[in-house]
Amino acid sequence: MKILRMLLLFLLLLPQLAVARDHRENDHVQWNAEIAAFQAADRAHPPAPGAVLFIGSSSIRLWTSLATDFPEVRTLNRGFGGSEIADSTFFVDRIVAPYHPRAIVLYAGDNDLEAGNRPAQVRDDFAAFVRTARAVAPGVPIAFIAIKPSMARKALLPKIREANALVRDWAATQKGVAYLDILIPMLDADGQPQARWFIQDGLHMNRTGYALWIGVVRPWLDAHGR
Repeated sequence: MKILRMLLLFLLLLPQLAVARDHRENDHVQWNAEIAAFQAADRAHPPAPGAVLFIGSSSIRLWTSLATDFPEVRTLNRGFGGSEIADSTFFVDRIVAPYHPRAIVLYAGDNDLEAGNRPAQVRDDFAAFVRTARAVAPGVPIAFIAIKPSMARKALLPKIREANALVRDWAATQKGVAYLDILIPMLDADGQPQARWFIQDGLHMNRTGYALWIGVVRPWLDAHGR
């Protein structure tokens, strides 16, 4: 009887489990219009293979000066604002594979933490992105820009520190995977976020913030992006 009750309970829960599974799978669908726009742009003006691909959330999408910030390499921006790491992984076949990138720079993670993901999940999702990207671009060098310490998400700072440390430690065990530390340079002497890097919303960066990132990213690009 106990087994029968458990079976009946499982059958009652099955539709709810299916809905939950479908919800996780369909979370990515919200980005279809932006991904389709990238593909339309590619059809109109096919990018040459071998660029350095910048991918991730709004800090990448809003980095519109990549070409002039890194004139020594060809860059391609495929950031879509509000996205999490798993979104970039989901769309690898559409916004990584076609470009045969020479190197990949990813920024994402603070949306993940804001959504309630644990720091360990951020690390695991980045590891999944690396595996998936390298399935279509074997051996491609990949850099993770540390999760930034924004004013708007100051309450997340302990989780940001933990997630960054987990990604850093995991990257150190991998060949051709780098952790680019913008966290420490963006903090003040007391280890707190600084408003001077951000626009009025306290979340997205101003030109001064991007200038700091350029100084951190450039040495890695010099080694892997040419």
